[in-house]
Amino acid sequence: MWFAIKRLALGLILIAGAAAVLLATDVRRSGPGAMPRIGILQHASVPVLDDSVRGILDGLSANGFRDGETANITVFNAQGEMPTANAIARDMTDGRFDIVITTSTPSLQAVANANKAGRTMHVFGIVADPYAAGVGLDPANPLGHPKYMVGQGIMFPVRDIFDMARRMLPSLKTVGVAWDPAQANSRRFVEDARVVCKKLGIELLEAQVENTAGVKEAVESLIGRGVQAVWVGGDITVSNAIDTVLTACRQAHIPVISQLPGDPKRGTLFDIGFDYYQAGWMCGELAAQILKGADPTTIPIREVNDIVPRTLFVNEKALHGLKDPWKIPDDLIRSANAYVDEAGQLHANRKDKSKKR
Repeated sequence: MWFAIKRLALGLILIAGAAAVLLATDVRRSGPGAMPRIGILQHASVPVLDDSVRGILDGLSANGFRDGETANITVFNAQGEMPTANAIARDMTDGRFDIVITTSTPSLQAVANANKAGRTMHVFGIVADPYAAGVGLDPANPLGHPKYMVGQGIMFPVRDIFDMARRMLPSLKTVGVAWDPAQANSRRFVEDARVVCKKLGIELLEAQVENTAGVKEAVESLIGRGVQAVWVGGDITVSNAIDTVLTACRQAHIPVISQLPGDPKRGTLFDIGFDYYQAGWMCGELAAQILKGADPTTIPIREVNDIVPRTLFVNEKALHGLKDPWKIPDDLIRSANAYVDEAGQLHANRKDKSKKR
């Protein structure tokens, strides 16, 4: 059964109204049998986070927490704006929710900063490197976390992305990346990419951005410096402006490669990452365990990289008009979850990831 999700799209102009909205939904558990209240904070409307929230909801449902029947579930969306996320987080952590679930590093940080008093149980997921987020976790001890916070990390190996790009263009020498240094997850990916590219003999050219409005100028600066491709890493700011990236690169006749799978037909040459629906499901399961009485202090922070399936999309149509001789090997087309042929037709090779496990 689908959930009646109450999505609240809050922009900066609605920050002042966030508290009023939350006050209007302030129905605390009043005793045995009362339905638990669950809040979910999504940082932006991008496919990775949309998929993860669907997974969280289905994971909760599979474990007995169905919105409107056995739980009250509210999903908030900061629409990529950190001030909005902070405002929502402050109100979500005043005790009105029995548990708050966050997706992405920015959402983790917003709620963790607002919840330092530990008034609300906090479960996080879809975070590349939780230990780099600065929220009080001990990298030497998976159980070294606040008693009111637990979650899961999922870090895609950057080496695989650049290995795949080199397979498609053996002469690849320069790749550009636009990224937001305010995002700890993005910083970690770029740091890893610097090491990988140095080993592969690829020059990684960088352009920093502060918000989605600056993505176009950043990508155009990379193009002007002669990059042969633009890589969209684990950066929510840039992913939120993916159409801008694709348009600029299409005009320059260079491909976009991504580790944040979205619509296979959107125009990226390839997208390789994780099945974020399944990652979200696992996060929902974890939250359900705690709602059923599991002691968070006995649950370690864990990496789920080796558990969550990978997702690969490739797009033969995106090869059209490229100035370099990029080619998608046949074995990658066969192994892809989905591929777009030269005519633009979408083909699915595997079971749809939206189906339950």
